[in-house]
Amino acid sequence: MLRFFTAGESHGEALIANVSGLPAGVPVAEATIDRELWRRQQGYGRGGRMKIERDHARILSGVRHGLTIGSPIAMLLENRDWQNWSESLPVGQGDSEKHKPVKSPRPGHADLAGALKYNLPEARYILERASARETAARVAAGAVAKQLLATLDIEVLSHVVQVGHERLSRSVSFAELQALAAREEVLLNCADEESEQRMKAEVDAVLRTGDTVGGIFEVVARNVPPGLGTYANWDERLDGRLAQAVMSIQAVKAVEIGDGVLGASSFGTSAQDEIGYARTAEETAALASKFTKFTRAGNHAGGLEGGISNGSDVVVRGHLKPISTLRRPLASVDFTTREPVKAAYERSDVCAVPAAGVVGEAMVALTLAAAALEKFGGDSLTELRRNYEGYCEQLRNF
Repeated sequence: MLRFFTAGESHGEALIANVSGLPAGVPVAEATIDRELWRRQQGYGRGGRMKIERDHARILSGVRHGLTIGSPIAMLLENRDWQNWSESLPVGQGDSEKHKPVKSPRPGHADLAGALKYNLPEARYILERASARETAARVAAGAVAKQLLATLDIEVLSHVVQVGHERLSRSVSFAELQALAAREEVLLNCADEESEQRMKAEVDAVLRTGDTVGGIFEVVARNVPPGLGTYANWDERLDGRLAQAVMSIQAVKAVEIGDGVLGASSFGTSAQDEIGYARTAEETAALASKFTKFTRAGNHAGGLEGGISNGSDVVVRGHLKPISTLRRPLASVDFTTREPVKAAYERSDVCAVPAAGVVGEAMVALTLAAAALEKFGGDSLTELRRNYEGYCEQLRNF
């Protein structure tokens, strides 16, 4: 069973990512992980922290000679900013005069809810773990999952479809998503230049006013075979698992699969994907899915029906609220005096939608990798591939 967890704080010494359950023999390249970490740091509207960190995942265990060996993979990502916080956040008792408390909770953050839950007098330690800095470790774990999925020809990418009020004005091909992921300069990770410039104007507007802006990112997984997940038990439905994975990303407040939002205001005759069958060689050559000769007129379902992947692209969207830390702070209350004050300000982003999309890729990849291992099993990549290819043959002969 594929499992992962992260550890570490925003301004602590390092982040840790641990991934277990991978079969032996999967190629894992540190450069590939670092590329994903770089992508997470890009985007117009990011904060000053991105000028400090140059994330690199140092693999401590589970990979030798570039291949997994079946044991847990541990990765360490050093925080360069730690040198500025080592006296403020020591592991030992340290000097209390050098502590940097968060004296007033920020609306929209975990500050107040976390302080109440853990009975802490202020929000510094809440911020340190609740911060989206933690997602760097998720991206490292997701990069490993992506490399497993690549052995099954599954690819997971993202793009931005909306920032503030400005939305992508056309459909986007998977080839365009591949081109986006290969860019050496990232603006807002939108495939359409005109739409991207309108999105940039939205970010510029909030920069001038001390505000922040949210948006929507879309994650697309290609070549996902039909049959991952199941309708048999509620917690094994793949759509539910994907929704929970993406919803767990900081600042994501809604998750959509396929045309879920549009479908809610549509009639059934227009919201379903009609089924056909390729009967001729020409029809077979034009198939969107490589797994079966069954066809679908569209992909309103986002590649998932009844909690099971159906062979179409898996499409998941995350709706990201505006970042809660504002240069123009909202009303709050002092933790000590209970008097009204402005909320604390910590260095933060103005727009993080492109970065959230990369984190979304990681969470979708980890979820699909876990579902694939549950379906096909195998303690080695050879065994996994054999089981996968046997299943694909079964689909072709159905």
